[in-house]
Amino acid sequence: MKIVIVGAGEVGSYLCEMLSLADHDVTLIERDQAIVNALNEHLDARIIRDHGGSTRVLLKAGVQNCDFFLAMTSSDETNLVSASLAKALGAKKTFARVHDSTFRDNTVLNYQQHFGIDHLVNPEALAAVELAKHIRNPGRVAVEDFGRGQIEVKSVEIQPGARVIGSPLSKIKLPGNLRIGLINREEKTYVANARSILQKGDHVTLFGHPDSLFEANQYFDPNSKGSKKITVTLLSGSEIAISLVRLLSNPRFKIRIIENDLSLCHTLTEGMPNLTIINGDGTSRRILEEEEVGGSDFFVACSKDDEDNIMTCLQAHRLGATHSMLAINRADYLEILGSLNESLGIEYAVSPRVATSNEVMRYIGSKKPYIEIETASCETSCIIEVNIGEKSQAAGLRVRDVSWPDECVLVGHEHEYSPKTPTGDDVLRAGDSIIVIISKPKIPELITLTK
Repeated sequence: MKIVIVGAGEVGSYLCEMLSLADHDVTLIERDQAIVNALNEHLDARIIRDHGGSTRVLLKAGVQNCDFFLAMTSSDETNLVSASLAKALGAKKTFARVHDSTFRDNTVLNYQQHFGIDHLVNPEALAAVELAKHIRNPGRVAVEDFGRGQIEVKSVEIQPGARVIGSPLSKIKLPGNLRIGLINREEKTYVANARSILQKGDHVTLFGHPDSLFEANQYFDPNSKGSKKITVTLLSGSEIAISLVRLLSNPRFKIRIIENDLSLCHTLTEGMPNLTIINGDGTSRRILEEEEVGGSDFFVACSKDDEDNIMTCLQAHRLGATHSMLAINRADYLEILGSLNESLGIEYAVSPRVATSNEVMRYIGSKKPYIEIETASCETSCIIEVNIGEKSQAAGLRVRDVSWPDECVLVGHEHEYSPKTPTGDDVLRAGDSIIVIISKPKIPELITLTK
């Protein structure tokens, strides 16, 4: 495939290297001569030293014929402009890296729609999603890349006396348009349908908004009194930390941040008044002991200093924190930490640039007419993202009026960059994206329906 990248920082150069090694035709645009000289020595890619926000330069790079355009500079504004120009010039799919949460706030204006960009990518937010997956519980997966935190997955066991027992799914009204996707019964897992009747002991996979998932506990366990508070301590008020706080906004999480910068502490307090902010040096063992970090369920080091993150995680683990995780900026540290996780007590490490590369490669690397988001809890099913084509049989129909394949459940719908858990009355439009959980043998039938 022909790919054009703007920006050769940590993320851009890493993507360029990975895509070149995968035998893609890569063109990289970078302004800094020193960086260009260094990259020319070891990258098998065409490199143009110039400004990525120039139409002339973009045409020179061949964006009018490229399959993917990736704007990965450190400037949000440059990325938005260059990706928008590339799309207008003919690029098939465009990605823009953005840091500022302003550009991801759709309450007043949808920037992604306004600039006509296919995907907005935030490396720190993607890293936070990976951390959140491990904090919530092993049975839950955040589909953040599609729903920006609006769609999650949770596995629950139906307890004796639950109100959902004995009723077909078509008769069960769950809060917040929750969807039941999978049912596991006696070691057999199958995709749910409207006629499925739940039984005591079933394990069901739920899809929906995080708050609705939390509210739904009482439907499956009559003795549910709410989950116990999970305490999470974060080192640093970095962008990763802030993104993680937003993902863990459910009341069952008690979160506090240790931040050494007093002015940043004031900013965090003003922006998130319900959050506990501790001003102090989180790398100090004395501070960690005074704040009783050893009593935390999760300790997450997410400062911009890799060494501080590693050493502080070691301290937290030795003080008694149940789980220790960290963000790492140097991707080459990941392999070392992975091999030493048992001896160090660091359970999980995530790299923003690796998370970004994985996100982009999921689209670029797929030769299928759909994107596989997650393999379900059984080998025969998966969660996939599919676009509604211009000539799709489903275009213009309400969800309830579409002749969906058997063993297929629609769990997410994005229209004009706005994601939600769908209802039966939602209308599917050409260009929309949907997330479905589906039996793998039924995927060709779904593709025929949607293309």
